[in-house]
Amino acid sequence: MKKTKTRISYHRKKSGKTNYKKRLALLKSQKDRLTIRRSNKYVMLQIIKYEPAGDKVLVSVSSSVLLRLGWKYSCKNIPACYLTGLLFGKTASEKKLKEAVLDLGLQTPIKGSRLYATLKGVVDSGLKVPCSEEVFPNEERITGKHISEKILKDFESIKTKITK
Repeated sequence: MKKTKTRISYHRKKSGKTNYKKRLALLKSQKDRLTIRRSNKYVMLQIIKYEPAGDKVLVSVSSSVLLRLGWKYSCKNIPACYLTGLLFGKTASEKKLKEAVLDLGLQTPIKGSRLYATLKGVVDSGLKVPCSEEVFPNEERITGKHISEKILKDFESIKTKITK
């Protein structure tokens, strides 16, 4: 009887959490990775540096910080995502980080989505991330004008607090 070799796959690949082909391509760039993750309530941004012992998080910001700045609306809509990206970029520049590569993980990239609104905030804050201008939402959606006029006023006040 002939024995067959069984190959055991990685645990994170098997559970559908990591795409190792995409991860390897990002790591080959030898730049820090900007990860954007969405939950049901918040958006989380991190800059992660690869190290052989394990990835190291250099900067991390959640959209829940906006509540402390006076944001009274949802922390996962397009204006909140943009403001979170702006705050994240400012925090990253204080830690002297200048560039990163976008890592969306297993999320589907959709033009004009919350993910790209967050990226627009990061790019507007001065962090260099390679991307196309075509994928960003239009200005009306970023400022929240499509939701209500109240959000537009609060958006401007929070934006000035962040950019101070």
